[in-house]
Amino acid sequence: MDTSGLPVLDERIAGCRACPRLVAWREEVARTKRAAFADWTYWGRPVPGFGPPDARLLIVGLAPAAHGGNRTGRMFTGDRSGDVLYEALYDLGLASQPTAVTADDGLELYGVRVTSPVHCAPPANKPTPEERDTCRPWLVQELRLLRPTLRAVVVLGAFGWQAALPAFAEAGWGVPRPRPAFGHGTRVPLDGLDLFGCFHVSQRNTFTGRLTPAMLREVLRAAADVAGLPTPSSPG
Repeated sequence: MDTSGLPVLDERIAGCRACPRLVAWREEVARTKRAAFADWTYWGRPVPGFGPPDARLLIVGLAPAAHGGNRTGRMFTGDRSGDVLYEALYDLGLASQPTAVTADDGLELYGVRVTSPVHCAPPANKPTPEERDTCRPWLVQELRLLRPTLRAVVVLGAFGWQAALPAFAEAGWGVPRPRPAFGHGTRVPLDGLDLFGCFHVSQRNTFTGRLTPAMLREVLRAAADVAGLPTPSSPG
């Protein structure tokens, strides 16, 4: 299989300037920084997907965090949401380490790739529908490149779900109509893969207990099983 397309796509994504509001915001954040990261040189660009080009499981988030991915240049890296996600992947044997601090910290994902429907950090973590739709062709291209190996997808949150379903349809998958509603634990069979819904790993959800580590691992384990990725047995 030719996997050269994904690195090229990632490079093109990182150079995108299609959405003026997002370009201005991500670059302003990179200039002003957060006091705790005053000595950092922020990435300040669109954040491409992360993980092997022959992934069998794809995790779809929302958008990079202003002082997380927008700072480090890697999906879910440098913020508490990423801490929760990568610890769960590590617990399931799908990541080489439980933390994601910098883009060069040695983290590897095994059979898993992480992406988002919007690649720039948005103000208040809320992309507009127009920005979501403008960014969709990147996700469509990524899905087409992953199709030969992709067997399961976990979508984090309702925004990601609403963005992902049209992208799957455009990339050539048969998406049911009416389109299935988002819900934690929702499972939708598509052509050759299963789509899973999961509450987002946002601090709001994890701090309030709406999404617990056990709930997250349960969905990730089910998706990994569908994808044919080995995970440790559940305790007991």
